Amino acid sequence: MDHVTDETAALERRFAFLAEIDGLKAVLRQNRTVGERRRENSAEHSWHLAMFALVLGDHAPGLDMSRVVAMLLVHDIVEVDAGDVPIHGAYDAAALALVEQAAATRIFGLLPDAQRDGFLALWKEFEAVETAEARFAKALDRLQPLLLNTLTDGGTWAENGLSEAQVMARYRPVIERGIPGLWPFVEALVRRHYRGGATV
Repeated sequence: MDHVTDETAALERRFAFLAEIDGLKAVLRQNRTVGERRRENSAEHSWHLAMFALVLGDHAPGLDMSRVVAMLLVHDIVEVDAGDVPIHGAYDAAALALVEQAAATRIFGLLPDAQRDGFLALWKEFEAVETAEARFAKALDRLQPLLLNTLTDGGTWAENGLSEAQVMARYRPVIERGIPGLWPFVEALVRRHYRGGATV
């Protein structure tokens, strides 16, 4: 009987977590969707990143792509509490890190202990950007909004008045570090956008 009770309690915790992360659908990001030009939400962003990993995974041979996908699906869950902080805005990085850590502790803490620890480890790995998988995941996290901006008349770049040089400085280091072979193609997308040509 205790086994059944424990299993039921574990399921209740898992379902509580799954209900809680539905809140990610309400967190609006700065980037706009290509077709509707509305703000994308963080849940859509996470799904799109997972697809980026599946589609572009051959540019990172030897990586554990299932780990990358898992990392991308959990990395923004803290935004349920912390919200999204735009890359082009001014913010206190140290204060944000504390808020996100508290969010990670609370939200992942809804899960049974083993799953809590596993998800927290993935989230921390993404934030630390020390493993090859995390570098690839972080590069995709930078690449996805870049692509959307080139397909929405400059998107957040235009809204924030960013020059081509500023865009290159903000995106290149992360993308080139995580997916070095892809940067020349991505750089060409940015240059074509700023010079008025067609992109993808």
